[in-house]
Amino acid sequence: IGAHSHIRGLGLDDSLEARANSQGLVGQRSARKAAGVILEMIKQGKIAGRAILLAGQPGTGKTAIAMGMAQALGTDTPFTMLAASELFSMEMSKTEALTQAFRRSIGVRIKEEAEIIEGEVVEIQIERPTDGSANKTGKITLKTTDMEAIYDLGQKMIEALSKEKITAGDVITIDKASGRITKLGRSFTRSHDYDAMGPMTRFVQCPEDELEKRKEVVHTVSLHEIDVINSRSHGFLALFAGDTGEIKPEIREQIDTKVSEWRSEGKADIVPGVLFIDEVHMLDIECFSFLNRALENELSPILILATNRGITNIRGTSYKSPHGVPIDLLDRLLIIPTKPYTKKEVSQILTIRCEEEDVEITEKARDLLTKIGMTSSLRYAIHMITIANLVAVKRRASCVDVPDIKKVYGLFDDVKRSASYLKEYEQDFMFSEGAEEEEE
Repeated sequence: IGAHSHIRGLGLDDSLEARANSQGLVGQRSARKAAGVILEMIKQGKIAGRAILLAGQPGTGKTAIAMGMAQALGTDTPFTMLAASELFSMEMSKTEALTQAFRRSIGVRIKEEAEIIEGEVVEIQIERPTDGSANKTGKITLKTTDMEAIYDLGQKMIEALSKEKITAGDVITIDKASGRITKLGRSFTRSHDYDAMGPMTRFVQCPEDELEKRKEVVHTVSLHEIDVINSRSHGFLALFAGDTGEIKPEIREQIDTKVSEWRSEGKADIVPGVLFIDEVHMLDIECFSFLNRALENELSPILILATNRGITNIRGTSYKSPHGVPIDLLDRLLIIPTKPYTKKEVSQILTIRCEEEDVEITEKARDLLTKIGMTSSLRYAIHMITIANLVAVKRRASCVDVPDIKKVYGLFDDVKRSASYLKEYEQDFMFSEGAEEEEE
């Protein structure tokens, strides 16, 4: 169970109004509505090369909103998450790491026509040689509502049929190019045999028209995946090994030219995805300059940034700026503010987390957790749930009660109590700056 595993979407209705408590998100209605508007524009392909900044205090749900957007977009739209500090720990240059992240966030939807054979299996005949050799041959009879045909089977096709456990009465498709067999289900004409089948058996209609058809197949890959396949001698295996390294700009230019050709011929569509960079204030001035230029590129995803900083230094300079982001980049951003949660909202979030972590908690204990969440931090209160449950299990209780919360509160300090303790005993700690100032 992750910190944001309870989030299923942005919790908006059809008119993009945020519900008070929906799909794991609570409160932040204006921020969620703004994110919903951006999301709708992404789905319609009307927004690309734009940047959004989620700005607010720590623990106000910035990452949660980004996760909600990722869930709402689904699997067809690329969504790349990146912590700004990751760029400085990679073995490649910062700009190369950002370029790869950008290209991971741009999908290419490639369309191709495949010739398939689709029909209901009437009969499978397999002939085994009498001399004991392994070379089997056979025939398969397929039918649709309009026609019936017999096809010869080779060794590989016989193995594929036995692997998929194809029997008479199954509706199958065979890809003529690759020979791949897909079982669609069982024909409705065989539904009277139900007692001899498992409950998960899927029944489908017998296909119509001709057996051999042309079908449009759509594959969605990212530009980065195409880059890796074309830049390494071992091709797509580099994607699994993770050893992508730096990719030459010439290769990227050739791929961009080819993708443009596919677009003009109608063979492919560009799917602008989302690149989410958390803790964006950790980027330095070089990275910000790169982002400025990258957003002007024709192939650019939607960039979502998040920060919890106020007016602070831009990393790599001595200049201060709002959110630690240079003014020229801030000018390009649509800023979505997040506000602190109310007591009622904190209580609702803690209830959702208790359900997600499968923890039973009494009403009084939840009220106490809510109070702790308001006085210290929401994250601290969320961390206490599982530990308090372990304490309750230890005393053989069925649910978490007030004594369990109090015991955990006594065992683990929050930020405020820890800072207060350091202030009180700072002279006893090594290399304490506060103590040295007092001595002077």
